[in-house]
Amino acid sequence: MTQAIQRMPRENQYLIPREPYYQESGDEISLYQAAYDSRIPMMLKGPTGCGKTRFIEHMAWRLGKPLITISCHEDMTASDLIGRYLLNADGTYWQDGPLTTAARIGAICYLDEVVEARQDTTVAIHSLTDYRRTLSLEKKGELLQAHEDFQLVISYNPGYQTLMKDLKTSTKQRFAALEFEYPDEETEVSIVCHETGIDKVKAGRLIQIAKHARNLVGHGLNEGISTRLLVYTAQLIQKGIPPVAACHMALVRPLSDDADIRETLEATVQGCF
Repeated sequence: MTQAIQRMPRENQYLIPREPYYQESGDEISLYQAAYDSRIPMMLKGPTGCGKTRFIEHMAWRLGKPLITISCHEDMTASDLIGRYLLNADGTYWQDGPLTTAARIGAICYLDEVVEARQDTTVAIHSLTDYRRTLSLEKKGELLQAHEDFQLVISYNPGYQTLMKDLKTSTKQRFAALEFEYPDEETEVSIVCHETGIDKVKAGRLIQIAKHARNLVGHGLNEGISTRLLVYTAQLIQKGIPPVAACHMALVRPLSDDADIRETLEATVQGCF
């Protein structure tokens, strides 16, 4: 069995080339900056589409650090994170996983929707989130000491937690946390206008629809209309789709299949447009 030497990936490929637009709604930027300076692992908590991913992209750009994002899912194994041996014409060789790559090059590693991953997989991150800052590559016989710039960040949607799908307490207590909510009305109008070029009047009407839907959370809806969906809707309107049709396409139909909920949302759309 031969082992080819793995070439170290260039960290430049993981750098954010342009500033991702992010509208601060509190003191989250300074708080995260302090956590990064201390290399404290971070948990970003909040509903779907409220800006968690955009925030971490903005902070990676702001800090000038590479960002490696991993979308977690229930079939993801520890090997998917850490790495595995692969086979080619020359024999076997070791391929680092994205978590290992981040630890080697000093990137921010972002585990998106970590609650979707299996608990036996998330246990693999424990040694990177305490004083040790190490990762055991058992199959390779290597104990990797994380680069001094490495930081682990996870996103977590409390609305998804169930008895069968939640983070272990031993995992949660390894992170400091920032909580995200949907922006206030003025900020959300500004975001939708900036991202799509739509005028403030139409953007304001979309936000009114979103506010009404968010009031239905817990009364037929699991989650309200996200800022992301508002941006999608505004993009459709900017492409010439009538506002009511755009709202049905991007706000009403993705949100619920319940006939009563849809009727309520459609009435709100008609009232705003």
